[in-house]
Amino acid sequence: MHAPGRRATPADPALRHGVRRLLVLLCLMPLLIVLAHQATRLPHHMDLPVCYGLVVLAGTIAMLYIAYSRYEDPAEGELRVRPGSKEFFPPLPASPGISFLLAVKDEVDGIEACVRSMAASDCPRVRIIVVDDHSQDGTGEVLRRLRDELGITVIHLDANVGKKHALVRACELADTEIIAFTDSDCVLAPDALRRCVRALVDHPELGAVSGHCRALNTESSLLARVQDVWYEGQFRVAKAAEASFGSVSCVSGPLAVFRRDAIYNYLPAWADDRFMGAPFRFATDRQLTGYVLGQAWRGAALKRRYAGSPFVEQDFAERRWRVGYVRSAKVWTDVPARLRPLLRQQIRWKKSFIRNLFFTGSFMWRRGPGPAALYYGHALWVLAAPVMAFRHLVWAPLHGALFLTFLYFCGVLLKGCVWGLAYKIDHPGDTRWRYRPLMSVFSSVLLAWLLPYSLLTVRRGVWSRGAA
Repeated sequence: MHAPGRRATPADPALRHGVRRLLVLLCLMPLLIVLAHQATRLPHHMDLPVCYGLVVLAGTIAMLYIAYSRYEDPAEGELRVRPGSKEFFPPLPASPGISFLLAVKDEVDGIEACVRSMAASDCPRVRIIVVDDHSQDGTGEVLRRLRDELGITVIHLDANVGKKHALVRACELADTEIIAFTDSDCVLAPDALRRCVRALVDHPELGAVSGHCRALNTESSLLARVQDVWYEGQFRVAKAAEASFGSVSCVSGPLAVFRRDAIYNYLPAWADDRFMGAPFRFATDRQLTGYVLGQAWRGAALKRRYAGSPFVEQDFAERRWRVGYVRSAKVWTDVPARLRPLLRQQIRWKKSFIRNLFFTGSFMWRRGPGPAALYYGHALWVLAAPVMAFRHLVWAPLHGALFLTFLYFCGVLLKGCVWGLAYKIDHPGDTRWRYRPLMSVFSSVLLAWLLPYSLLTVRRGVWSRGAA
C-alpha cells in the first residue's frame, strides 16, 4: 500500500496490467483446458471438422485474451504501446476544427433525431454538413427547417449520386483538420465526437478511430435485441483486439473520425472505386479504413491515378498510420427489426468484405504478425463458414451422420455462450447476454449461406437503407 499523500510510482500501471492479464488468463482457463484436451486427440481424428473447431476455439480464446488484457481506450489516457521515435506523425492543434458529415436519402422519419444529436455534441469548433442525395420523401424539407434552426450546412443534390459521392461532395467543403462521419439512422451521445477527437489529438499516430455502437431500437423485436448484444461483442472484443495493435480494419459508419491528412488524397479513389469491372457503390467503411492502413504501400499509386483531382493537389505524405477504437464514444443505430432487411444488410456487408479482402488483404501482412493473424484469421473463418454449414447441415444428414450435425451445433452454442459470458462480465446484472448464443446459431444456420450469393451478385448494388 502507498503511504498517505504518496504519489503512485511509474511501476503501478505495469503492475495493474500484469494483474489484469493474469485475471483474464484465469477466466479463460476452462476454455484452454478444453482446447488442450481436444488437441491431444487431434492425431487420431485428423479431419476437417475437428481442425476447424479447434481453430475457431483457439481464435476465440486469443481474441478475448487480447481484447481484455491489452486494449486501452485512447480517449482516457496515454496508450502504453506507442510507435517508435523513428516514425514522425505531425501533431494536431489542441482544439482542431472538425467537419461532421452526413449523407442521407429518403430518411424523413429518422433524420431529425440524427441531426439533432450531431448538433448536441459538446465538442467545440464543429461544422455540420448534410448532403441530401435527391430524397423524394420529404427529407429535404426537414433538413431545410433544421438548417434554419441549427445553423447547419445542407447540400441538396439534383440527382442521386450514391452515398460515397455524396460524402465526397461534402468533403469539398471540409477544410478542417478532422473529418468525421455518421450514418443517417444513428443517434450519438453528446460526448462521443469529443472523445474521438481527444484520442486523435493525444495520439498523433492515430489516423482514424471508430466509436462504439449499440442498437437503438431494441424494443422493436427479438431480432433487434439479438443484434444489440452481437454489436457489443463486435466492438468491445473484435475491434478492441485489433485496436491493441493499432490496426482496426473497419472504422464503422455510425461514428468514423479521421484526420484529414490521412484520407483526403484518397477520397477520389474511394468515390470511384471499381471491383470486378464494375463500379462498387456501397459506402464500404472498410475500404476507406484500408486507405489509412495501407497508404504507405498503396498510397503513392492511388494519388498518381487521380493526379488531376483537387483532392490530390495538396499532397499529404504517406504514413504508417495506426487506427484505433474509442470504447467510451457511444453511438446507437437502428438495426433491422425484421428478417428481410437484415438479410439485405448482411449481403451489403459481405460484398464490402469481399471487395476489401482484395485491397486490405494485399498488405495487412506488412503491419505485423498480430494484425495479420487477426485479419487473415477472420477472413478464413468467414470464407470457411458456408463450407462448414454445407458439410454439417446438408452433407452430414444426407449421409446419416446426424451426430456430426449435433456436434456442430454444440460447438456453435459453446462459442455463443463464451461471447455471451464476455458480455455478462462487462454488464453485470444485464440478462441480455443470453441472446448471444441465438446470434451464433442464426449466423451459422442462415447468414453463412449469404457469402456465396454475395460473391455471385457482387457487381449488383444500390444504396438503400432501412431497419423496419
